Amino acid sequence: MKRVHSIDFLRGLVMVIMALDHTRDLLHLTAQTQDPTNLSNTTTALFLTRWITHLCAPTFVFLSGASAYLSLKNHGDFAASRRFLFKRGFWLVLLNFTLVNFGIFLDVHFSVLFLQVIAAIGFGFIGLALLLKLSARTLGIIGLVLIFGHNLFSGVSFPQGTPLNVLWSVLMGANFYQISPKFAFLTTYPIIPWLGIMLAGFGFGELLGSPARKTLFWRIALGALALFVLLRTFNVYGDPAHWAVQKDGWFTALSFINVSKYPPSLLFTLLMLGIAFLILYAFEGVQNRFTKVVEVYGKVPLFYYVLHWYVIHAVAALVFLAQGYSWSDLQFSGMGFGRPQAGGGLDLAGTYLVWLGVVALLYPCCRWYGRYKMAHPENWVLRYW
Repeated sequence: MKRVHSIDFLRGLVMVIMALDHTRDLLHLTAQTQDPTNLSNTTTALFLTRWITHLCAPTFVFLSGASAYLSLKNHGDFAASRRFLFKRGFWLVLLNFTLVNFGIFLDVHFSVLFLQVIAAIGFGFIGLALLLKLSARTLGIIGLVLIFGHNLFSGVSFPQGTPLNVLWSVLMGANFYQISPKFAFLTTYPIIPWLGIMLAGFGFGELLGSPARKTLFWRIALGALALFVLLRTFNVYGDPAHWAVQKDGWFTALSFINVSKYPPSLLFTLLMLGIAFLILYAFEGVQNRFTKVVEVYGKVPLFYYVLHWYVIHAVAALVFLAQGYSWSDLQFSGMGFGRPQAGGGLDLAGTYLVWLGVVALLYPCCRWYGRYKMAHPENWVLRYW
């Protein structure tokens, strides 16, 4: 099957948007003191800055499943594809707790171990490898069952800190465990819900060979968004945080779309993947300068993901030093993220400028690496990046 440019474009677009959220985390004035989706004290600009980045993780995981299907079809070697999925999965889990974990916190003591999206994808690949003998359609159905059904267990809980509680958080929930004064474990991307999104993406991969796939993108988008509106309107099922009337109509609308990411609720997944399919529909068959630039990021997502953390940290450190802080003022332990203990940072406009600068700076790096990777298909190491 030929390369699907709209998939590369969508993947690149969400990678670019993702960097906005991480720039906000590391540089925005109120990132450590204010929840941007808390409607009691947020602003519209801050809310939407955070909300639009919700698109990234479910789209990236879904497309990882679709790409796994395309890779299997293109190579035609079931055993080799299964081995690769196992190896890639274990590699991503290892990478999550080493290079990525350090890139997020810049903490040489690894005082916080963070199970986040790269590990979720890694575990998803391992789960996919175990189930690969099933047909793509069956795997897609299993994925939908997990997406639609995991909220049935949102009320299940175990005593905090017990082995069952930790296991449940890793599989189905989100939690923060202070294991000792110098070590903590944070899980925000539980394995089962994200596995469901990946399996659904694998099943979707079968549809990419259809000559009418643009029409399918439109129908899936409308179906997902219509179901979201229906379920959300009546607050009957699919998200533990119900919408409610706010101080005005606009904030009530924000409440309506303010869905739960940790773990990804059914309504979160329907809304975000519905938007993703609208983008696929809009850009299917479109090839211009803009799409080609964005595709550069989409062709080397892991390389971009790892590198962007280090670049944002470097820029953030320069900003804090320019604001008069010394290197000793920056916190590189716990949840400090390399920020000063008090104060420091940029307003939202400054945060956006840094984000655009980081994305622009990474473009030639990603273009060079993408070309190098294509020119050296015999290099097996590059397949894991």
